[in-house]
Amino acid sequence: MGSSQGAALGATLAFFFSIDFHWGGLSATPVFAFIGALAAVLMLYALSRTGGTVPVTSLLLVGFALSSFLASIVTLLMVISKDRLHNIFFWLMGGLGTTNWNMVTAIAPFIVVGIGITIFFTRDLNLMLLGEERAAQLGLSVERFKLIMLVTASLIVGAAVSFSGIIGFVGLMTPHIIRLLTGPDHRYLVPGSLLGGALFMVLADTLARTLLAPNELPVGIVTAFFGAPFFIFLLKRKKEAVN
Repeated sequence: MGSSQGAALGATLAFFFSIDFHWGGLSATPVFAFIGALAAVLMLYALSRTGGTVPVTSLLLVGFALSSFLASIVTLLMVISKDRLHNIFFWLMGGLGTTNWNMVTAIAPFIVVGIGITIFFTRDLNLMLLGEERAAQLGLSVERFKLIMLVTASLIVGAAVSFSGIIGFVGLMTPHIIRLLTGPDHRYLVPGSLLGGALFMVLADTLARTLLAPNELPVGIVTAFFGAPFFIFLLKRKKEAVN
């Protein structure tokens, strides 16, 4: 939906202009990344909104276009950044090596509140599996619900990405694996994905720290190494199911 690329642009701007400040234990990079993520989602919602509704198809298409546009800006800044290219590159690859308990304390409220809201609406998420029209017939305010979920997901993603950088494929792999184990019921899928994602990140970070020890790989490289083949597997599986 563009939130990760918005965070990437915010962090890149902080590196590019050498903005450095400390506020409540937070540095400029995560603050700019968080602001960038929220700004990208607000722009996405405004561009996708048509006649008081936000069609999911429009949301995804506009999100893809917005992500590509923001990524092109990030690439341009990297090309002309020269001596700051190394810092930008390693932040974009993602990692947990520079995090500390002050950062965890700072993002915990966003993560905890976001998880609580998501779990509270798991039954409504199950209704959405029936389609928007059927969910509305069963009493769900679909547009209000989509806005709540969009804002909630954006807060969680923005908070996490602002400190870890962009770590790809975790959100793609984990829910699909958990769905194979628990089924599509979001009452089990959401907490299962939460725990499964955390476990996957611990394993990926352990590999990143030990494969080339004493050097540490960006954990985003490790997740991409497993995630890309898994994505191809999903596409192949879907194609076989259609045939």
